[in-house]
Amino acid sequence: MQQICKDRVVVVTGAARGIGREYALEFARQGAKVVVNDLGGRSDGSGAASEPAMEVVAEIEALGGEAVASFDDVADWDGAHRMIRTAVDRFGGLDVLVNNAGILRDRTLANMSEDDWDAVIRVHLRGTFAPSRHAAAYWRDESKAGRQRAARLINTSSSSGLYGNPGQANYGAAKAGVATMSIIAAQELGRYGVTVNAIYPTAMSRMTEALFAANHFKHVEAAPEGFNQLDPSNVAPLVAWLGSEASGDITGRVFGVRGGRIVVAEGWHAGPRIEKAGRWDAAELGALIPALVRQATPNAEVSGEIPRV
Repeated sequence: MQQICKDRVVVVTGAARGIGREYALEFARQGAKVVVNDLGGRSDGSGAASEPAMEVVAEIEALGGEAVASFDDVADWDGAHRMIRTAVDRFGGLDVLVNNAGILRDRTLANMSEDDWDAVIRVHLRGTFAPSRHAAAYWRDESKAGRQRAARLINTSSSSGLYGNPGQANYGAAKAGVATMSIIAAQELGRYGVTVNAIYPTAMSRMTEALFAANHFKHVEAAPEGFNQLDPSNVAPLVAWLGSEASGDITGRVFGVRGGRIVVAEGWHAGPRIEKAGRWDAAELGALIPALVRQATPNAEVSGEIPRV
């Protein structure tokens, strides 16, 4: 089997369970050396345990690969720095950072507490920024020292952040921020040999099982017999490829992955418009704005599909 990430050094956050575990295992199968980062907390962010990350390290070693566990909090500034240094000190460098760690505290806006908001924003948005910032500084310094790496930063957005999903204002806001941050980072880091992309996966995990139970994802079609479209392992091949040197021409993009389907999300762009040579009077807009909105493409559903009208 061709190993497309042979000897590359990869950090995966939230790598002990679900999709993150599948990333870590796939990178190992593809020949990478993996830092398995996971605080070991519950899906709401509470608690901590070292055993889940250690179990994934053991799985990788059983495959004949190399791995080390990291129990650092992704949203802690010093912890994020230690995580990056773990890769450099243990394996001699860093080629790929996959920001995957996350929590959920779903509430409608009228019922959401300040702590529900802050905790989710902290883990998803700050927890993507902090490791990325330390990795970016490392890659910048390597480039300036004449040791530019074919580096890859892969972030995790969500259909809730791109298209919206009731009950997830905190999570959706964070994931929208991750998508935009990824596009900006791609523009900034290309000079150092770094590509930056994001994915929004649809797969079954302890974070999403309640959403599937509530039938929030209505567009998961029937799959061929024996193929589970919601198996988190389906997401891993794209992430491994984006982490390889072969993906060097792809940056600033957001990919959706579900089962055997891969889509490229198309971001906000200017649509229909009205214009006059001067300032509008508020009263006159009543006859114009409704018609303007009718010309615009409807907002996508959480599946990413445009609703039929």
